[in-house]
Amino acid sequence: MSDVSYYLLFDHIEIHGANAISSPLTYGFPSITGFLGAIHALSRKIESEYNQSICLDGVMIACHDYELQIYRKNHFADYRFKLTRNPIGKNGKPQAIIQEGKVHLEVSLVVEVRCHSQLLCHQDQQIAFQTWVKQQLLQQRIAGGSVLSIEDVCLFDAMQDPQSIIMRLLPAYVLIDANQQLQEITQELQAIDPDMTGLDALVETAKLHHIPEKDSWQTRSVKKERGWLVPIHMGYQAISPLFAKGTVAHVRDERYPAQFVECLYGLGEWVFPYRLNDHFASAFWHYRTVSTENVGNLYLIQQDQINI
Repeated sequence: MSDVSYYLLFDHIEIHGANAISSPLTYGFPSITGFLGAIHALSRKIESEYNQSICLDGVMIACHDYELQIYRKNHFADYRFKLTRNPIGKNGKPQAIIQEGKVHLEVSLVVEVRCHSQLLCHQDQQIAFQTWVKQQLLQQRIAGGSVLSIEDVCLFDAMQDPQSIIMRLLPAYVLIDANQQLQEITQELQAIDPDMTGLDALVETAKLHHIPEKDSWQTRSVKKERGWLVPIHMGYQAISPLFAKGTVAHVRDERYPAQFVECLYGLGEWVFPYRLNDHFASAFWHYRTVSTENVGNLYLIQQDQINI
């Protein structure tokens, strides 16, 4: 975006025990909101420290390595989460088991920096900012996981060629919005069955069809030759009116209005960073709020449309 002053690279963040259940229907990688929420919390610290002259915005997510905490008894069994034992309750008995999926991650985050002053014009100012920001993020959690280490933090001028940032991300995969491919898959399914919906198309991306033939079995998937597609959680849709602050019991923070919501789903794709050469600025996830009369409030996590 035109008013982005810098890109801040958090290089190779090692996260232990992040939440792998990203929504009621998806698991395997933390929700995008887990990363955006951590950067938003960091941005509030920066705004407080620098008198609101510097703020953080969009986030690009690149995954280098992950270790999902699951197991299965044998090759034909279902995978199960490795669960931790809950502490004993006040009555001396074990508490109810709450299904928690965990994953150990190594990710890099590229963050948009909007600077409204001359605070970061000199190299010594940038070095001090990078050191301070790194220390702050080490004290936070990301997607519910503990930050064990950050290899490096670097500030890049937004006017420069992003190739230097892309090279720092290798080897990794970057998560992008694949809404265009979801629409194409939906249209293909509707050509066979007009009653098919976008949700049917999303479920289809998670299926493998094993077709028996004369001498062998053939495996078919709508994802074939379409890349590494994954269903993802992409925000929330309101299912109630917006309640005034203090009127709903047991909310996290009574200083703000509250609303009941349900999850929205979409399709994402993991791509190699070099494919972003001409689309770098479009690969950042942002919060967006949309208010409509028919659907109600939508609280979305979106990117600019990418067609690569």
